[in-house]
Amino acid sequence: MPQQIHPRTTLLILTALNFCNYIDRSILFAVQPLVQREFHLSDKQVGLLSSAFFIFYMLAAPFVGPLVDRYPRKLIIVIGAIVWSGATLLTALTHDYQTLFIRHVIVGVGEATFVTVTPSYIADLFPEHQRGRMLAVFYLAIPVGTAAGYLLGGWLGPTHGWRMPFYVAALPGIALAIVMMWMREPERGRTDTLALTAERGTFVGLFRNRAFWTASLGMAFLTFALGGLQVWMPTFLSRVRGISLKDAGLIFGGLTVVAGTTATLLGGWLGDHYLRRTNRAYYLVSAVGMLFGLPAMAMAIYLVGPAMFPSIFLAEFLLLLNTGPLNAAIVNSVGASMRGTAIAVNLLTIHLLGDAFSPALIGWISDHTSLQTGFSTTIVAIALSVAVLLYGMRFAPPVPAQPAAGVHA
Repeated sequence: MPQQIHPRTTLLILTALNFCNYIDRSILFAVQPLVQREFHLSDKQVGLLSSAFFIFYMLAAPFVGPLVDRYPRKLIIVIGAIVWSGATLLTALTHDYQTLFIRHVIVGVGEATFVTVTPSYIADLFPEHQRGRMLAVFYLAIPVGTAAGYLLGGWLGPTHGWRMPFYVAALPGIALAIVMMWMREPERGRTDTLALTAERGTFVGLFRNRAFWTASLGMAFLTFALGGLQVWMPTFLSRVRGISLKDAGLIFGGLTVVAGTTATLLGGWLGDHYLRRTNRAYYLVSAVGMLFGLPAMAMAIYLVGPAMFPSIFLAEFLLLLNTGPLNAAIVNSVGASMRGTAIAVNLLTIHLLGDAFSPALIGWISDHTSLQTGFSTTIVAIALSVAVLLYGMRFAPPVPAQPAAGVHA
């Protein structure tokens, strides 16, 4: 029989699953040279693996969203976790490129399923004024899990073969999925206190929901900048600044983990703290973070010498500060009955307009001018994000400053 578990314990289990999610997503990059050597793959073939992941990740989300709003979310989480963990295990057993390609397709679908459903699930565990912090904890798995994938692959791959990290990474996701099966799902909308208007509660209304769309577009421009930064910064440090590729990767990886961890937690806390004073808090915290991120990104690109490293850290910190507030703004902008669909539309929007093409655009500009010029597009994206979020503040839904009666976290 499903057991009632404390909301924070449930959040911890979901965060652990998200941690496994990002380990499984990034682990191949750590052993990529070993895989290329065994299968005699070109850089283009390796690039197509990532393209396959993102394409099916984006395509799956809109199909999963309506299912989230109609069927038990716990079941969808369990299926998604088993699918991507099973695909990770399949990677360890593969002996050809075609199976590797199929693995990326399956992982994309499985992870899209999980990422689409969990914000809706978490929103029903905590009231509006706590969601920034709680979603920040959940999304803390992004920088930490990504770094863990690199560390696990880098540690086990050279000594035990590139397949061993995939065996190790697959098992925790399957185990946590089994734990989820025994948990009781929260009632939809049980922590909501906002009125269910047409804009917040219907599919047609979603496309007129300016609170949702300004948060989504602001997040899309943020994703554009982050995608470009994460793909090209190690190459930029090596090619333009003359740092060895190995050191560039270690430096950037270390900066990302520290900046991502501290900024994600701080941003969630700031959003919730100021939400007690103004319903615009999530948009305001994000807009201010992006505004200060503008000069930080410019300095990261154009400064030479030791000062560029604090600038890179500051740029990442100020951009990742928005993870909790923007995701909380998304879930608060719609009613419980529409959250799955809204999150699916949001995922499609932010990746389609963001990191699905920003690395390619930066690379294309770099081929015709310089990598430094290509990188400058991230500054433009940050400026657009600031403008959209400042505009979106006027549409933020009203949120009570006090918890709903009887709700405890």
